[in-house]
Amino acid sequence: MRPRVLITQTLPASAIDRLKETCDPIFAPQVERSASGSLTEAVRDVEGIICLLTDRIDRELIGSADRLRIIANVAVGYNNIDMEAARAKGIMVTNTPDVLTDATADLTWALILAVTRRVVEADAYLRAGHFKRWDFNLLLGSGLTGKTLGIIGYGRIGRAVARRAAGFGVTVLYCGREEIAFRDDPPRVHVSRSDRQSSVPFTASARLDGLAAKRVPFITLLEQSDIVSIHVPLATATRHLIDRNALQRMHSSAYLINTSRGEIVDETVLAEFLQKNRLAGAGLDVFEREPEVNPALLGLQNAVLLPHIGSATHETRTAMAMLAVENVIDFFSGRRPRNAV
Repeated sequence: MRPRVLITQTLPASAIDRLKETCDPIFAPQVERSASGSLTEAVRDVEGIICLLTDRIDRELIGSADRLRIIANVAVGYNNIDMEAARAKGIMVTNTPDVLTDATADLTWALILAVTRRVVEADAYLRAGHFKRWDFNLLLGSGLTGKTLGIIGYGRIGRAVARRAAGFGVTVLYCGREEIAFRDDPPRVHVSRSDRQSSVPFTASARLDGLAAKRVPFITLLEQSDIVSIHVPLATATRHLIDRNALQRMHSSAYLINTSRGEIVDETVLAEFLQKNRLAGAGLDVFEREPEVNPALLGLQNAVLLPHIGSATHETRTAMAMLAVENVIDFFSGRRPRNAV
C-alpha cells in the first residue's frame, strides 16, 4: 500500500505531481489554521505530513496521529512543530534550507534600500498628489557607501547578505549564536564552529566563503553598525534578543532589519524607539504575532512593513515545495531524507 501524505495547504502542481509518483496525497480541508483541532481529524490515518510554517503541529496533533512517520516542513525554521513530541514518537522532521537563501538575502537588501532611501514613504507621497516640483531637500535618506552592516547570525542567509554588501561599499561585521550566548559578558577569545577550521579569533577579520568580514561580540556589533540585520533562528536564547537593552546600544541614526522571525524583536519597544527617533528606521518582514502587526508600528513612516515574503518568488516557493516532497519520497523509499533536522 502506498503511503498517504497529508498536504495541509496549496502547493505548486509540479510538487504534487512528483509526490504522486510514490505516495497518495491527501488534501486538508480548507479551514482556518487557528481553528481548534482543524488538522487533528485529517492526520489520524496518514503516514506523512507536508506542512507550512503557519501550521501548528503541536503535541496534541502529533499524539492523535498514530500512523504518522514523517513531518516535512516547507520552511527553514521549524518552531511550528513540537520537536520533543515528534522525537518521542520516533517521527522524522525535515525542513527546506538552502533553496530560499538567495531570495531572502535579496529581500533583506530590498528592505535596507527601502528604509534608508525612504522608498515606501516617497511612493505614498507621490500617489497622494504631493509631488509638485523637484526639491533639493525632499525626502532625504541615508546613503550606504562607507557604512557598516552588522549581521546577527552568519549562516547561509547571513553570508548571502554579506556577499551582496560588497557591491554597495559596505563594511560587514557579524556575530554568531555563540557570541549571542555571551552577549552580556563576551569572552576575550572565542572561536565558533563555523570558524574552527581556520582558527580565526572573534576579534580578527575572517574570510568565510571568500568574504571579508569582522567577527565581533554582540554588543560591539550593535554599537558599531549603521544597519543591523537579523538572521538567527528563533530559540530560547534569541527570543526578544533585540530588546530595550539592545536597542539602547544602537546609534539613533541606525536601522534595524528583520527577515528572520518576529519574536526575536520586542516590537513594543522597537515602536517606542522609532516614535522617539531613537532609531532612524526599521524594515520588518516578520512579526511577533503574525498575521497581527503591532498597531504602534502601522502608523510609523520610518518603518517598512512586509507580509512575510522573504522567500516569495515563484522559483523559490516551487523549489521549497519540491524539496519537501523529495524529503518525503526519500523517507518512504528507505533513504535518509537529505534535510532531516
